Amino acid sequence: MAPLILSILCSSIIFLLFKLFPRFGVDTFQAIVFNYFTAFFCGVLFFGHEWNPEALESGNWPIFVLLAAALFISLFILMGLSSQKNGVAMTSIAVKMSMAISLILMIVLYNEPIGWLKLTGIALAFTGVFLVSYTGKSESATAKNQVWMLATLFIGSGILDFLLNYVQKHHLEHLTPSLFSAFGFGGAGLIGFAILMTQVLRKQASLSVKNVVAGVALGIPNYFSIYLLMESYRSTGWNDSTVLAVMNVSIVLISSVIGFIAFKEHVTVKKIIGLAAAIAAIVVLYFASQS
Repeated sequence: MAPLILSILCSSIIFLLFKLFPRFGVDTFQAIVFNYFTAFFCGVLFFGHEWNPEALESGNWPIFVLLAAALFISLFILMGLSSQKNGVAMTSIAVKMSMAISLILMIVLYNEPIGWLKLTGIALAFTGVFLVSYTGKSESATAKNQVWMLATLFIGSGILDFLLNYVQKHHLEHLTPSLFSAFGFGGAGLIGFAILMTQVLRKQASLSVKNVVAGVALGIPNYFSIYLLMESYRSTGWNDSTVLAVMNVSIVLISSVIGFIAFKEHVTVKKIIGLAAAIAAIVVLYFASQS
């Protein structure tokens, strides 16, 4: 349980940091680039001793590292923009509602058992996520005009979640999840750095120490959010779909509360009911995992 709880907290911190960046004049893209180098060095520093040379001779993991790197950088950039344009709550909803894609793939491809208690928990999770994300007529026109961001995050995040789970199960014979995560982050950093240097050479951007510091602050929880999620699949003893559902709805709950309290995001009765449903979903899914 500890890896899952810590992963939830790290993911929630990421949304909080994205929301704080504009207040301190941080360039989100630059922070994201340096965040990935920080995440890479975290993995190498803490888990470099786990490297096994046999990994170079087996498996297709390098292909999945490249796929993960491309998804990491593109989704993270979009997540940062959406958090500022659409709000922390709506962005977290779009990302975590993507569990629908991952859950279906896990249940179907892994032949996971489905009982009425688990189905109830999943239904509550989706209900909570939907109600919290419900915009209504009171939401700003700006948020509604950025719906394409939310749709892209929904699809892309679902694919990424399942990719990480699939790789851990089938393609990490001689490579640990900790180092796979680090290599994926390193690849994302290189892609982002190439884009950043192009902008600098074209004088469309200038480097700033403030953005590097922000990237370091972001990179530490980012690395551990992914690494601890992969560890949670292995250590909880739960079905993978249950782990993913509990984690996602928990992040929605925490990030939404942060958005409502710290950033004065709009609160409605529907959203309060949604938060209650999210809490109920966590409780029901927990007991479903014990049965």
